[in-house]
Amino acid sequence: MARIRLGMVGGGKDAFIGGVHRIAARLDGDFDLVAGALSSTPERARDSGAALGLDADRSYDSFEAMAEAEAARPDGIEAVSIVTPNHVHAAAAQAFLSRGIHVICDKPLTATMAQADALAQAVGSSDALFILTHNYTGYPMIRQARQMIAEGDLGPLRVVQVEYPQDWLTEAAEAAGDNKQAEWRTDPERSGLGGSIGDIGTHAHNLACFVTGQAVRMLAADLQSFVPGRRVDDNAHVMLRFAEGARGMLWCSQVAPGCENGLRLRVFGAAGGLEWAQEDPNYLWHTPFGQPKRLLTRGGAGASDAAAAVTRIPGGHPEGYLEGFATIYAGAAQAIRAAREGRRDPVLDLLPGLAEGLAGMRFIDACLRSSQADAAWVEL
Repeated sequence: MARIRLGMVGGGKDAFIGGVHRIAARLDGDFDLVAGALSSTPERARDSGAALGLDADRSYDSFEAMAEAEAARPDGIEAVSIVTPNHVHAAAAQAFLSRGIHVICDKPLTATMAQADALAQAVGSSDALFILTHNYTGYPMIRQARQMIAEGDLGPLRVVQVEYPQDWLTEAAEAAGDNKQAEWRTDPERSGLGGSIGDIGTHAHNLACFVTGQAVRMLAADLQSFVPGRRVDDNAHVMLRFAEGARGMLWCSQVAPGCENGLRLRVFGAAGGLEWAQEDPNYLWHTPFGQPKRLLTRGGAGASDAAAAVTRIPGGHPEGYLEGFATIYAGAAQAIRAAREGRRDPVLDLLPGLAEGLAGMRFIDACLRSSQADAAWVEL
């Protein structure tokens, strides 16, 4: 089938996540990157476009110019990846959605609730798809955990524990002047008022909800900014109450020395438990109550249909971060091709979108309100 013509906003020189998205979009051969507004600085945008082999007339100085020009071309882009700092997400997405161009956006949804509400209106007014790249939902053993819980293997859920510790902001990296990622991710004007809870806490929150199939109803959050002068939180402890009665705990931190990307999920029900760790993602531990612990492996014996559907290579060959992103892009391609024919593809039920993005923004907002009230319980 013809590849989907893809554009990109952001992701130019010195940008980390843009390169990840480009690899993911290429992995299954579904997309061709043909246009971009790769930086808010025009010269850098043009240099980045040239480095990626884009035609000069399709390397734009702004996303506004790109949206207008590409919508007018007979060979214009069908979808756009938005990989900018958070405060640009809403305006960029609106520019393309209003022209019927599908949007694949990095998380979190936006920097503020006002921006999220405006984006929600744009999505509702457009026939184009909006997909949010919570990439950890694309891991095979996460899909297996979700299926097992949905099929009742754990019985009624009781306890959910999720954590995501890192250490890269243990010192004031944003003050050095040479770390672009640290600068914008700790700037409330660009990242939003949530620091660690917005950057990685939303991943932990989304993963817990995706796997359990339950939404968080209430929370009590204790946020800290341990590094002097830092304007956003760099550590958070959050107690969770889920809509169907399960209780949970969420810890996210970017000041935990020795931790790299320690996303970990444990779910316990009346009939057993599951445990998964992102840094060793091809394994899922399942313990039926009163029985020995069982190791389930990606591509191995006991792998479920849900896991097999997003497994690319035989068991024993590691799959992880890039493939998780690629699973989101492959699903997006499947949904876009269905949309060409006027159909809604069921793959959308597994892809994060506006609803998950809004849930993440409400999570951030509730954490901030709770912490300001001395960790009081608040509703989302």
